[in-house]
Amino acid sequence: MPISRIAIGNPGEASRPDAIRAAFAEFFSMIIFVFAGEGSGMAFNKLTDNGSTTPSGLVAAALAHAFALFVAVSVGANISGGHVNPAVTFGAFIGGNITLLRTILYWIAQLLGSVVACLLLKFATGGQETSAFSLSSGVSAWNAVVFEIVMTFGLVYTVYATAVDPKKGNVGIVAPIAIGFIVGANILAGGAFDGASMNPAVSFGPAVVSWSWTNHWVYWLGPMAGAAIAAIVYDNIFIGESTHEPLPANDF
Repeated sequence: MPISRIAIGNPGEASRPDAIRAAFAEFFSMIIFVFAGEGSGMAFNKLTDNGSTTPSGLVAAALAHAFALFVAVSVGANISGGHVNPAVTFGAFIGGNITLLRTILYWIAQLLGSVVACLLLKFATGGQETSAFSLSSGVSAWNAVVFEIVMTFGLVYTVYATAVDPKKGNVGIVAPIAIGFIVGANILAGGAFDGASMNPAVSFGPAVVSWSWTNHWVYWLGPMAGAAIAAIVYDNIFIGESTHEPLPANDF
């Protein structure tokens, strides 16, 4: 079980230069991702008089998030592993690929990055609202939890297969593209139902800036559960004890 490899980390880890650099990398990558992703939705709302729920708006959101995540993962990959998502970090932690202390450090950086990106968007757009994630009519909170679990499972499973697996070989080169593609595809699948977050930080920033917390717990429970399931499934079935190699501290 990967859970047997969970590590707490030593108290001085959070002050190590490599850990601090990794946290800054996550912070700036999150700003890049949220500013482009959330900003595309705000721009579409402005151009279409709040018509972001149209099919073209959904496609635009999927493309913007896929492109932005590809870049955000790429620029952070050599420093922090390019998680850009508390759920991805949690999945890496469950698989024994990152310590608890570094996980918390990443979470803080990711959440702050999302808030800063939303504040920058609100200022740059003259006060336009950064809309918090919400459920569509007829979609219950538990429906949305299932959506988030399945979509985040797909995301973290892709991360494990292309970035974490020691046997990944040359496929690791396309990891940022694959990660961006699965997020874009999941937005097309679930965006009309619950916004398709798959990322607690992406939900957290708009919620803080707009101070709207209705059903916010959905966007934490679903992604975290999906990430944990993906980590356990992939690690046990495809990596296993015999082939597991702890990755360097500056990677996953």
